[in-house]
This record gives sequence, C-alpha cells and structure tokens, in this order.
Amino acid sequence: MKRFFLILTMALASCTAILAQDDSTDDKTGRLRDRMQQYIQKRLDMTKPEAERFSPIFLRYITDLRKTHRENRTDRPVLQLRIAELRVKYRNEFKEILGEQRANRVFQHQREFEEMVRKEIIERRKNRRSGQGAGTKP
Repeated sequence: MKRFFLILTMALASCTAILAQDDSTDDKTGRLRDRMQQYIQKRLDMTKPEAERFSPIFLRYITDLRKTHRENRTDRPVLQLRIAELRVKYRNEFKEILGEQRANRVFQHQREFEEMVRKEIIERRKNRRSGQGAGTKP
C-alpha cells in the first residue's frame, strides 16, 4: 500500500509540472489547456449545457493548480497537500454539474491527458535525437 501511495504521489507531482507554467497564457499553453478541457468533456460525455457550466470552473481549477504549484515548488509535501485540498474544493464544484462519479473522474482524465502529452514529448525528443544522430554517423 505504501508503494502504491508513493507511485501515485510521484505521478501526481510530475503531472502537475506539465501545467506549472506562468499564468501568462501563451498560444501553446492556451491550446494545450483547451485540448485537455475538450478531452475531459469528451471522455465524460458531457452535454452542451454541462460543458458550458464546466468550462469556467475547470479553467479556474487549472489556474489555481498552476499558482499552487508555483508557490509550493520547493516544499513537495506541502505542494501535495495543497493540490489535494484544491482537488477536493473543485470536485465539490464539479459535482454540482456532473454528479459525484463523473466529478471524481475529471482528475483521472486529467492525469490520462497529461500522461499522453508527456509520452508525446518524450517521443518527439527521441525522434529529434535519432534524426540528428543518423546524419552524423558514417
């Protein structure tokens, strides 16, 4: 059980790093955030009214998540505590729109999306390195 908690904690902490950029939303960050939001809405099969109510709350959640990460970056246990508190707060808000089960799955789908992005970044880096390396070898 301790091992599972440790793995879950490490995954959670590393996932937040993807979104821990400053609040000045540049084009890439905004598009990534929008794609995550669309991914979650699709995975939860939201109706249009649900999606319209969900969007502003989710954007506040992402903004607060980034702020929390930035403010507590040097103290990992405090960071994890603050993230957990933030998720409980926003889960309650999501629950009013989506119901309890679907509100809980928002964070699961967020982690899935972040993992997909992380894998894509790693793959692109590998391809870039292998492309450069292939041209330099005899």
